[in-house]
Amino acid sequence: MIGTPEIILIVLVLLLLFGGKKIPELMKGMGKGVRSFKDGMNGVLDDEPAADKKEDKKKDE
Repeated sequence: MIGTPEIILIVLVLLLLFGGKKIPELMKGMGKGVRSFKDGMNGVLDDEPAADKKEDKKKDE
């Protein structure tokens, strides 16, 4: 589990590496990446039942 001191250390390192102006851009990009990943996972999960139905139809024939 990450505690408060670790989070503060991570934020300070990010500020030193990227500067204050780049951080919002990085977070925006990271948010888009996470959203894209979730959408992709939901698409995979939605496709699984359809694949199961196709296999069931083949078995019935």
